[in-house]
Amino acid sequence: QERLVESGGGLVQAGGSLRLSCAANDIIFSSSDMGWYRQAPGKQREWVATITSDGSTNYADSAKGRFTISRENAVNTVFLLMNSLKPEDTAVYYCNARWAMAGRTYWGQGTQVTVSS
Repeated sequence: QERLVESGGGLVQAGGSLRLSCAANDIIFSSSDMGWYRQAPGKQREWVATITSDGSTNYADSAKGRFTISRENAVNTVFLLMNSLKPEDTAVYYCNARWAMAGRTYWGQGTQVTVSS
């Protein structure tokens, strides 16, 4: 059983928007800081944004001002709204759950985002 299930990736033109979703197991979601990472071809996976269990957010410089991370606790889902997309945002985006108290980290299967110029 998948613990984190992502959706919402796709192909979009530069300047467009996408919203990624990640649905989590309820125990994991309520206990974890949730984040998004991405990995472009030939590059290492990099952190994009995090939202803590109490709603505090933090962003990589590349995401600031364009991306918004949010969580909807009622449906155990974290979102990443990406605006003003650029070709360099093209990557596989991964959802991450960090359950610090249990010392566990979970990853989703990834969703492809492709931004055409």
